[in-house]
Amino acid sequence: MGLVGAEAAALEEDAATRIRTFRLILVLAQELRTRMDQLLREDGLTTQQAALLTVIDAISEPSIGQAAEALGTTHQNVRQLADALERKGFIRIAADPADRRIRRLATTAQSDATWHRRSDADQRQVLEWFDQLTAGEARDLFRLLLKAQASVRAAATSSKRRSDEQAS
Repeated sequence: MGLVGAEAAALEEDAATRIRTFRLILVLAQELRTRMDQLLREDGLTTQQAALLTVIDAISEPSIGQAAEALGTTHQNVRQLADALERKGFIRIAADPADRRIRRLATTAQSDATWHRRSDADQRQVLEWFDQLTAGEARDLFRLLLKAQASVRAAATSSKRRSDEQAS
């Protein structure tokens, strides 16, 4: 996956495997996102918007900041997604009763009805995309991706802490 010549020679085998894995994850993520966007298009949704709806339901009325953290993205990006979802009737954005500066996100009945109608077909499609994996491979992949996500998030936290310390 994209390491050749001097670039590959400069890395040890383990490092080259990790770089190739990263690149493969990027390519696969883009392909999955494109395919899911195609499935969601009939309901006027994108994969990113669906991910935000999933987070909102999982956390139950998160703040925009909490949703951004859960998605590993910025407050501004979540705000743009939330505004689009609110215009489409999938969520409501309301001020937190305890702190009016904080905006809370909640899904609507329209969102619930949409997912109730689509869920089975969407899940069948995702299962088809991963049908080449055995049950054990699927469990291992899930476990390994969670481990990689934790590592990436820890590195981001460490980097932010160093940046904050340098700014002080």
